[in-house]
Amino acid sequence: MSLVLDPAAQDLLFREARTANTFTDEPVTEEQVQAIYDLVKYGPTAFNQTPLRITLVRSPEARERLVQHMSEGNRPKTATAPLVAILAADNEFHEELPALFPAFPQAKDLFFSERPAREGSAAMNAALQAAYFIVGVRAAGLAAGPMTGFDFEGVRKEFLDDDHTPLMVVNIGRPGPDAWYPRSPRLAYEDVVTTV
Repeated sequence: MSLVLDPAAQDLLFREARTANTFTDEPVTEEQVQAIYDLVKYGPTAFNQTPLRITLVRSPEARERLVQHMSEGNRPKTATAPLVAILAADNEFHEELPALFPAFPQAKDLFFSERPAREGSAAMNAALQAAYFIVGVRAAGLAAGPMTGFDFEGVRKEFLDDDHTPLMVVNIGRPGPDAWYPRSPRLAYEDVVTTV
């Protein structure tokens, strides 16, 4: 059985998509980011909890503060990308649940009254939303450079608060010269899928 999605879209979103390591200086507009969010906000999460929070780093001052927390090899990429997004999990997401999941408003207190339960659920579901976000960046015709090589606690203290846990930093823009490393191998279907 073939996929319904057009082959060119399959290539754009998955087959040809790789982590970008260089970018042109063409700006990423607020309208582009809004369009990305308006697409990916529909991706499913448990209880529609949507715990992902996005901090866009646009000012030179904020960029300089962020670069200081990046691992050495990630600093040049983050310093030169047209836009950088800090993706974080909101550990107080449950406050929005009565509005976001009106079919079961008691879920807020029944499942998420304790902070450890919220943190685990927020991390898992925000990571899922982060994946949607990366695919959305690709759908906008832009390149994404997601990274976890940074000082998580430093980024949290610098840009977030105690209720937010950073997940990744994503450089965003049009790919620059030599943006891609060669495609790395992938596991075969039979190495991943088990039927029981």
